[in-house]
Parts: sequence; C-alpha cells; structure tokens
Amino acid sequence: MKLAKSLYFQILCAVLLGVVVGHFWAQQAVALKPLGDAFIKLIKMMIAPVVFCTIVTGIAGMTDKRSLGRLMSKTLLLFLGLTVLSLVIGLAAVYLFKPGAGMNIDPATLSSAGLSQYTASAAKLSVVDFFMHIIPDTFIGAFNKGEVLPVLFIAVLSGFALSSMGEKGKPVLDVLESASTMVFRIFGYLMRFAPVGAFGALAFTVGQYGVTSLGSLAKLVGTLYIACAFFVLVVLGGICRAHGFSLWKLLRYFREEFLVVLGTSSTEPVLPRMLEKLEKLGCNKGVVGLVLPTGYSFNLDGTAIYLSLAAVFIAQACNIDLSLGQVVTMLAIMLLSSKGAAGVTGSGFVALASTLTVIHDIPLAGLALLIGIDRFMSEARALTSLASNAVATVVVSLSENACDRQTLLSRLNGEALAGPVAETPEWAAEPHRHG
Repeated sequence: MKLAKSLYFQILCAVLLGVVVGHFWAQQAVALKPLGDAFIKLIKMMIAPVVFCTIVTGIAGMTDKRSLGRLMSKTLLLFLGLTVLSLVIGLAAVYLFKPGAGMNIDPATLSSAGLSQYTASAAKLSVVDFFMHIIPDTFIGAFNKGEVLPVLFIAVLSGFALSSMGEKGKPVLDVLESASTMVFRIFGYLMRFAPVGAFGALAFTVGQYGVTSLGSLAKLVGTLYIACAFFVLVVLGGICRAHGFSLWKLLRYFREEFLVVLGTSSTEPVLPRMLEKLEKLGCNKGVVGLVLPTGYSFNLDGTAIYLSLAAVFIAQACNIDLSLGQVVTMLAIMLLSSKGAAGVTGSGFVALASTLTVIHDIPLAGLALLIGIDRFMSEARALTSLASNAVATVVVSLSENACDRQTLLSRLNGEALAGPVAETPEWAAEPHRHG
C-alpha cells in the first residue's frame, strides 16, 4: 500500500500505461493529448510566482551582497564549460557512429513543409534580441508569459531593493515568505496530477508517431542517447565524484522529476519542485534560486549535444564534407544559439534552425529529416539538461560553502537527519528562511 501511494510509483505506472495505450489504441491515444497539455499549463502558471518568491527572499536574506557577483561569475563559467563539452561530445558521437552516412539524400528533394514555424522563430533569434527579451515591458508583464528570465531579472532587482531597505522591508519580506509557502503548497496539490499528465502526454506521443516511425533514423536517435548518457555518466559523474557526492544517488533523489520530464518532454513542469528539493538537500535558498533558473536558460546541455550531432548528421546524409574551419565556426554559433532559444517552444529544433540559417554550409531543408523523430529526441535533451542543472546547482553551492554537506549526504543516502546542522556561512545566512 505504501508503494502504491508513492508519486514515483504512480508516475512510473502512468508512463508504462501511456506507452501501451499509445501502441495498441493509437487513435484513442491521440485524443488524450489535452491531459498532458493541461498538466503542463497548470504547472507553468506556478513557475513565475515560485521563482520570484524564492529568489527575492533568498537574496534579501544574504548578508554579503558582494559575493553575489562572484557567485554569478562562477555559475556562468561552469555553464559555459559544460556547454562546450556538450557540443564536443555531440560532435564526437556523430563522427564516430556516422548515422547519416550512406543516406545519399539530395537536399533539393526535401520538402520544407512544416518547417515554417521553426524557421520563423529562428529568424527572430539574435544575441541582442535575447538580452532585450530579458527586460519585460512592465514589472507585472514579467509574470504574464511565465518565462523564467524576465522574472529572474525582476526578482534580483526586488531582492536587492528589499535588502537595502533594512527593517522597512521586513513586512514585505514576511509577506513574500508566506506567499512562497502558499505557492509551494499549491504546487504540491498540482503534482498529484503528474501521473495523469505523464500518461496523456506519452500516450499521445506513441499514438501519434508510433515507435515504427523511427525507422531508418533509429541510428540517429540511438547516437543521441549514447552521447547524452556519456555526458551524464562520465562528465557529470566525474564532477560529482570530485565534489564528494554520488551522481547515482542524486539522480535517484530526483527520480520523480525525471519521470515527469520523460513523460512531458519538458523540464519546466518540475522547476518549482526542483527548487524545493534542492533546498532540502542543504543548499542555500538564495544560491538555488539564482543558479537553477539561470541554468534553465544558459545550461541546456542536452540541446547542445543535439545541435552539433544533428547538424553534422544532415551534412552526412546530404554527402557534404565539412572542413575543420566550418566545424569550429558552427560550434561557435551553436554556443550562442543554444542559449538564445531558451523559452521558445521546440527550443532544440529552433536553435538548430537558427544555426543553419547563419552558416549556410548545411541546407536548411535538411531539417525535414528530423521533424518526424524530433519528439523522440526531445526526451534525451530534457533529461540531460535537467541532470546537468541539478549537478551544477549542488556543485556551485558546495564551492560557495552554501551547502550543508552533512544534510546533502544524509538526504542522498535516504537517512533521517541527526545531529547538529553545520553552520551556514555568513554571506549565505538567511534570517527569514521559511520552513
């Protein structure tokens, strides 16, 4: 009975049931799409208030604001390093397995139908547009679309403002603490519908596209999953070992969130829960509130692996030999496009389209090869990015002495907390932390 009440068990059963229903009753399964869409919408409506409350109360509780610049610099440098490694791993995988070799496709024969929505979004992506998008039209406007970066921008400003107000800001901070408790409580209620959402989303995917739609492109999908697994196990695993904790135990700790992402192909539904569970691991609230939402936009390592792999796959399929200079240029552009597509629907596909529209060495029409199987690759992208952001948040917290290692190891080992809690460093102290 205890197992049946576990959210992890319920989501796992829902995912398996979704695959079965999608495979054997495809037509009926397609009609279940609104279940997944409704769950994602329910969770997305909570993202803006959760991120805002977490970041504002976290920053306002820090006693040393000068360390904030060091924190963000360290975070962005880590994200940059992980992204570069991701691009290189994707590149190495596609040249090692050569999934596009022998397809001998003439780009002129490829249909561009269905690409318009992605190329239109890609045309709007630029470095300037990306940074301009961070600034909302109005203060309240940051919350309208539920996008992370504008809310993050407003929250950081609000956190500093409240902190500088001293005692005058305490009533507002107390209200935000209570509001934070309330939105996390609401989110807890909504997560009970996660099995329903995961079932509907996965049933639709299998029913609409079918496992057989992988066909000859299965080698490409397999190459992506191998590259993502290598990144998670070797790169992230090595980082975890270097910082004294187990990657496997961390992934197990977030197993419910990974199942939700597997079912919905999106990391957004689990952002509020990730914030909450990372705090429970002993990570400082202010650090978690800054690093994780920033990672959602600047640390899309699954997308980075996909970009380099998919671009070279198209070149291989169309018998196009890329020079070293062309590959390096392509990687440099992808370093930017992987960030610029954050928050855009179908971000991985849009980022690839934006890259191909710039470099011209690989035909944009080659995207038509990927449309039918992109949904099967989106799970790998999302799961990899989520794992990377979870590891990065813990690592940055540890490096800033803003994570109680005793709590971290006890939680990961599934042990009840015992003994005195290690003292929180002065800069990360949180006098207003809620329970």
